[in-house]
Amino acid sequence: MSFIAPDGFHALPVDADPDDRAAAADEFARGLYPEGDANLWESAAPFYAGLTEVFADVGIAYSAMCVFSDDNGGVVHCSFTVGAVESSHTRPEDAADVIEQGFARDPLTDSRRMTLPCGPAVSNITLREVIIGPEFTATGEECTLLTGQIQVFVPFPKAPFVAVFTLDTAAMDHWGELCDMTAAILQTVSFVEPVEESSGTVSN
Repeated sequence: MSFIAPDGFHALPVDADPDDRAAAADEFARGLYPEGDANLWESAAPFYAGLTEVFADVGIAYSAMCVFSDDNGGVVHCSFTVGAVESSHTRPEDAADVIEQGFARDPLTDSRRMTLPCGPAVSNITLREVIIGPEFTATGEECTLLTGQIQVFVPFPKAPFVAVFTLDTAAMDHWGELCDMTAAILQTVSFVEPVEESSGTVSN
């Protein structure tokens, strides 16, 4: 399976050898914060090394921190992961049917059937309110943060697996743009081995 990640995606080294993970995490931190300094990179690298280890252990095939600038000089941040789960389906349409029916029972999510160039898929959107304790806020008062998650389940056409694409963000002022970006990524998903690797193409 392959897909094209846009500019602004900084991929965590989930496929790095465990012995090389610390060095890979240090390189990742420097790429994510190019205007930082040694203190920032050295303090951030162990966190990303640990995060990479967790993701690798649970089978995440691709993980990226996504950082973009907005028109007001601000920063838009989200996380993006891709993994796969086993399925007993023999046809991708059957897997999509089961997933769609499962989400239909949850009234707190927005689930929809999709047809991508690579085949059927099911999207599921969840909005959550996260309470931030006063010890973590600038004002010293408790606050509520609205976060959004987009998950899209794409059955493999010829294998008993379902790819799971997940985007998480607290940048809800840019929710529409992030939805459009996710939709654009999904249009590039392919289960055909690419003849030539394009810039930004990720294969798993």
